[in-house]
Amino acid sequence: MKAIRAIVPAAGKGTRLQKLSGDLPKAMFRVGNRPMLEIVLENISFIEEKNVYIVVGYGKDKIMEYFSDRCNYVEQRQQLGTGHAVMECAEAFQGFDGSVLVTFGDMPLFRRSELEKMCRQHEENGADCTLMTAENPELEMWARVVRDEQGNFRAIVEGKDCSEEQAKIKELFSGVMVFNSKTLFEVLPQVGCANAQKEYYLTEVPELMVKNGMKVETYFTADGDDLRGINTPEDLEACERILLKRYAAV
Repeated sequence: MKAIRAIVPAAGKGTRLQKLSGDLPKAMFRVGNRPMLEIVLENISFIEEKNVYIVVGYGKDKIMEYFSDRCNYVEQRQQLGTGHAVMECAEAFQGFDGSVLVTFGDMPLFRRSELEKMCRQHEENGADCTLMTAENPELEMWARVVRDEQGNFRAIVEGKDCSEEQAKIKELFSGVMVFNSKTLFEVLPQVGCANAQKEYYLTEVPELMVKNGMKVETYFTADGDDLRGINTPEDLEACERILLKRYAAV
């Protein structure tokens, strides 16, 4: 692949996990006795660590001490959403014209092979954005991928915002995307915060790109369990079971 970097938002506190994790930042909570952020970095190890930018916030010193100078760090002083986390990296990405993979510090189940394939497809097809999708009927509240009559990507709709018809859509959005860096940082300032949380959502970027005549594609991954993140103790138990099963199958 040509030039590629990664942005990994990991600034969250993980309030619902703190009974188990104490004062650790969410991304440093242990899954199978390892910080989940460490697993995430392994999953994107096809990208050199010197090209990985971790967005830190709550408990930043614990993350920076653990990973030392392996990666780059960008501070998000206010947690104003995923779009804001990525926008904080704008200065570091000035003049960079390659691809940028955005994945998250609390989602350790994405497979290295699938992430790499998605990035290769993105580059080969000359897309402005490629987003990973999957199906998993257990994840009822996940965001849906809405397509037009020709089957082209149109929008991402959060699960809680789905109409009755949209809730029937089986194709779910994973949260992971790869962008052309220049077009990403051109479009990001157009993202608004007119929502109940007053946050800037990265999920708005692909739809804005479509409206601006840019090329947005999808990459379907067969294992819908990849989409599971860790927000609650129950999520943690589910992810640990899945990882143990995968390790046993190797």
